[in-house]
Amino acid sequence: MAQFLGRVIGTKMDKTAKVLVTKLKLHPYIMKYYNNRKVYFAHDENNECTTGDMVMIEVCPKMSKKKRFRISEILEKGPKVVDSETGKVYLQDNREDYGTDR
Repeated sequence: MAQFLGRVIGTKMDKTAKVLVTKLKLHPYIMKYYNNRKVYFAHDENNECTTGDMVMIEVCPKMSKKKRFRISEILEKGPKVVDSETGKVYLQDNREDYGTDR
């Protein structure tokens, strides 16, 4: 059975997680490696995943039109930050805001 390692990028659907899988592939003529990214919908029975988690997904019988994988295990939880003033928990995002200084 095929297994892939990916990062959860969305959990807005019930019992479904959107997982981004990145594979390193070699171009046949240029002979350079490039990232091949693909998004899979995976079944999450107990809604345990959150955005930013590193998960292992595996092939299962087709569950819906787009859902052909299930989450076999959560390898690493996504980094969280607690706001000291409000007490809310946010996902840590290290990307810079490029829209403000241009």
